[in-house]
Order: sequence, then C-alpha cells, then structure tokens
Amino acid sequence: MSLDTTHKKLGIARINPSLLDVGQVWFAQNKHLIQKQAKNPFSWWSKNYKSVQQHERMSVSVLSRTLADWGYQKVVTVRSPGEYARRGGIIDIFPINEQTAWRIEFYGNTVETILRLDAISTDPEQLLKKTITQPPVRQNKPEQEYKEILDSLKKGSFVVHIDHGIGIFRGVQTISEQQYLVIEYASKDLLRVPVSTVGRITPYIGFANPTVTRLGGNLWEKTKQKVKEDLLKVAQELLQIYAAREIATKNSYTQSNTLLNAVESSFAFVETPDQAKAMNDVYTDLRNTTPMDRVIVADVGFGKTEVALRASALAVESGYQVALIAPTTILAHQHYKLFTKRFAQTGYPVAIEKLTRIEGRSEQRQTLEHIQKNKVNIVIGTHRLLQKDIQFANLGLLIIDEEQRFGVKQKEVLKSYKADVDILSLSATPIPRTLSSAMSGIRDLSVISTPPKDRKSIKTTIQPMQESVVQSALKQELARNGQVYYLHNRILSLYQTVQRIQKIVPNARIASIHSKMPEQRIIDTIDSFAARDIDVLVSTTIMENGLDMANANTLIVDNATKLGLAQLHQIRGRIGRGEKQAYAYLLYPQKKLTEKARERLDALEAYQELGAGYEIAMRDLEIRGAGNLLGKAQSGNVARVGFNLYCQLLNEAVEQMKKEG
Repeated sequence: MSLDTTHKKLGIARINPSLLDVGQVWFAQNKHLIQKQAKNPFSWWSKNYKSVQQHERMSVSVLSRTLADWGYQKVVTVRSPGEYARRGGIIDIFPINEQTAWRIEFYGNTVETILRLDAISTDPEQLLKKTITQPPVRQNKPEQEYKEILDSLKKGSFVVHIDHGIGIFRGVQTISEQQYLVIEYASKDLLRVPVSTVGRITPYIGFANPTVTRLGGNLWEKTKQKVKEDLLKVAQELLQIYAAREIATKNSYTQSNTLLNAVESSFAFVETPDQAKAMNDVYTDLRNTTPMDRVIVADVGFGKTEVALRASALAVESGYQVALIAPTTILAHQHYKLFTKRFAQTGYPVAIEKLTRIEGRSEQRQTLEHIQKNKVNIVIGTHRLLQKDIQFANLGLLIIDEEQRFGVKQKEVLKSYKADVDILSLSATPIPRTLSSAMSGIRDLSVISTPPKDRKSIKTTIQPMQESVVQSALKQELARNGQVYYLHNRILSLYQTVQRIQKIVPNARIASIHSKMPEQRIIDTIDSFAARDIDVLVSTTIMENGLDMANANTLIVDNATKLGLAQLHQIRGRIGRGEKQAYAYLLYPQKKLTEKARERLDALEAYQELGAGYEIAMRDLEIRGAGNLLGKAQSGNVARVGFNLYCQLLNEAVEQMKKEG
C-alpha cells in the first residue's frame, strides 16, 4: 500500500439500493450539496451519509459498527467499493461514493489523519510477517510532545501499543534517516513504530509481569473488547451516580468580586501559573449554571488550600454557605485557623465555625442551629459533617480536602445533600479511582505542578538506620534554629524514642503526639510546635495531614519500609515549605529489604523533584496493583491492558453510554 494524499475530510455514503447505480462521478458532482443536506437532521442524507473530519472526536468502535450496519463488508485487505478493514485504531474503507480507498487513523478517540490509499496491496500475509515496520505517518505533533513520551519509555520496560498490545520496549532504531521505536512481542516478533506515531504507545502501568501479546491474529482486539464490555457496566454505574448532576442547574455566582479581591490581596505570595489557571478554572465553573465537580491535584504545599479559600470567598459573596470537610481533626483545625485569619484580614464579617468531635455538645448544638438558620457562612469539620442532623439553609459549595482519604460512600453522602451543589475536591496523591473518573470525562481536573517561587526540592536520603545519621541530621537542623519531625510509627515504643532523642540532643525541647491521645492535647501540642516552643516533634503518621510549618525542614523516618509510597510522599511534604533547603532521611533496618519495599523507596528517591505527586500516585498503582481501582473485579482488566489504556477504554465506554442514554 502506498499512502498518497492527506485530506481533512472524508464523506461516506451508506450502501443503499438507490445509491449503488449512480456512480462516483455523480457523487463528485453533487458532493457539496450532499454535505449540506447531511447537516440537516430531518433530511434523508443525514441518515445515509457521514462526514469524517480530521481532529474530530469519534470512537473507532462506533465508526466500525456504523459501517457494518450500513452494509459495508469487513475484510482483511480492502480492494473494492463497499469493503472496510479494521486493525486497532486504523480503519481502511472503500466508500461507494469514492474512486479510491481511504485510511482513517485514530489517536485515542480523535481522528488523527485521513489518507488516500492509491495502490492496494494484494498480499494479505504481509500484515503477519515476523518483523513488521509500520509506514512512517506524518502527524502534526510538536517535537516537545515526542520527547516527553519518549522520556517516559525505559528500555526493557513493558509498553502498550493501542493497536498491537503489550510488548517490551527495546529502544530506538534509525532506518533510512527515519527513527523507529522497536517493540518486542511474543515469539521474539518485532514491531517498528515510527517516532511520529509515538502517541499510540504508553508505558504499561498495572502488575509487575503482564502477559506479552502475540503479533497478528485478533486476540488483542478480543481482549480490548472484553474489557470494554465490562467497562460498559462500570460506566453505567458511574453515570447513574452523576446523572442527577448532569441535568441539574444552579444560579450563576455573582460577578461582584469585592470579598474575593480582598482575599486575593491578603495572599502573601505570588501565584504560580498553574495555581492561577486552577483558580480561573474554578471561577469559571462557579459562574456557570452547571454544578461544578472539579478535582484539584497538587503536591503538598503547592497551593490547593488557597484555591479552596478563594472559591469560598466567591461562594459567600454570592450568598451561599460553604462546607469544608477534612479527614482528621488536626487538618480541620489547621483550616479553621487559616480561614479565620485570612477572612479577618479582609475586614468583612464572614462567620466561620468548626464542627468536629472535640467541640462540646452545647457548642455543636449551637453550630448546628447556625447552619440551619443560615447564621454561619463557612463551616469546617470532619466526618461529623456527615451526620444526619446536619441541615444546611443554603449550601452552595462543598470542599473535600485530601479526597483520597475518604471512601466512596462517604463522598456520596456529601454529594447527596443537593444535586446542584458545587463540589471542589483537593488531592495531593490522587487514588486511581479519582484519576479514572477525571480521565473519563465525568469530572474536571486541574493539576498544579509548578512549585511556588524560591521553593527548593527536598533532598532525600535513603540508607540503613544508624545513630550517627540521626545525630547529624538533628544537630544540623537545630544549629540553624530550625525544627524537626521525627516519625516513629509505633505508639508502644514512642516514649522510648523520645528518651533516645533527648540523649542525642540534651538541650532540645521535645514533644510527641499519636492517635490515642486526647484530640485537644494533640492540637495544643501542634499549636506549640507552630509557635516554635518545641524543637523536635516525635510523631506517628498522625502528622501526615495538616501540619504546615515553614520552620520545620528536616524529616527523619526511622522505618520507612512500613509505609506506603503515596503516604511517604505525603509525609515528606510536611517539610520544605519555605525558602530553606529541606532534608528527608528515610531510614530502614539493617536487615535485607523486601523487593516491594525497595521499589517504594527507589521510587521516592527517583521522584525528588517538586510536583511529583501525580507521578508518585501512578507509580504507587504500578507497585500495589490495581485492586482498588473500581472494585476488585476490575483489577484483572487493568492487568490485561494496562492502566493508561484502561482509562481510555473507560472513557469510550462512558461516551457510548451517554450517547445511548
């Protein structure tokens, strides 16, 4: 086959008895009239003529089914009018209204290129050769995008080609000045893919050792089809959850920005480009008449809370109540302090109250009454906000912080308040469920990946546990009048750890916190640490959320192998929030590490750069498997096609369900 002319649009006529005898010349003469008539939904041509345009969003599966329904015969190699062939994301078709056959290439759910096939191969076996070199196809993709995708592929790692399946990336080869990616499949078969089509390849993310696909045959297509069928059921469940929000409407938020401007002016830093974009995304959502459901993904300390605070200002200014729910009392307390301080600086009377377990019964009853009678503008709380006795007078904005810490049922309880409530979710390490929802088009996603100005990457050291390392780290930080987090995740031996550290640095002021302590005592200790009355805070993983101390820039974890990757990344984000260089020491016992533990620590060392939370979450999925993706039943499907393709197929399933619904 020789590829000739690239076109931006191709018209396909249905195989209809009344059209078979008119001939291609008649179609050519009346092409513009037919295209015009086809745009009219009430015309005969709208049901018998289809235009396929370059860059148009369209499912390759839907187009294939349409051709079959229209009477086109599916073949291996297209030779005559009325035939079509499909191989993965490529459809060859000989429309009855055209004088030659055409190739339609898809990139995901988008028509990438439309090319004319001038010379049709008469050798169908050519497709099944042991070494296949795809023809170089010119695509309008910037070189930077090529480089980003190529950088994500590691030689010897598993990759997924959307059309051919799971293989092993063997590197880049140059043939006649054209660069090809070499992928090895079962039986040592090789596929050479032009670098210009690198977008069809993604790293395999799923289980450690996937089954490598065999080139040729239709097993890969059957695998994708089976996964797609399963996903149609998943999509139906997801769409039922969000259906009420899709059809719901709300009043647009005010265009007056008096309070919002005052809050923005009280921000002590300069917004990063990503942070500014995320804020504009939220403002646009709030001023639309469709309820917002947006996820803000940002590394710890990158400004998620600032986005939430400004969104709250716009909601309050528009006459709505705001509810912010956090996973822990500590985090709720930190938010309450920040919101109270920032809104007080504006000079506007914004009523903010806190609702957690540590508030007394009478105080809780008063807050509940204020919520019901619209006497409170912003309420910040924990799971206490999920209780049935909460009745909002005019809830407009719901903010879910650290979304990955909440279960699906808990989040759906929050969403069940009203279908027209705007929802803003914040996450530093988004769980796969959140990623899949965002990627499938059900939810909107804003990623803040640019670090604040003058922020430095955290220098991470991974090594066996040694007293000398702990001593050096403590003395170095205290010498510059800084503070230290020491993570020891065993309550029973926490006090002994405090005593051991006190011997190392006798003059340091040391305190400890853990989850079994009274919550008010925990909060008082944290407030003392914030006031710099404590030099070293020894803690269990309770310090994972809510501690934002710019003067604490050394973290020591004394058995890092017992923690998950995303959790370690989250904990590491407690330091390095100012301009000082921060240091994290991830220590492990002298005994031999397990392979899984080594993978987690290696990943953290590899992702030391700022903004790595998104990549950490993806790597975490690769190590842990995908059991919690969309229920355990879906883990097998992720293993078959990889997480990236799984999300794409989920997206297609959702789109199909929307069209059919």
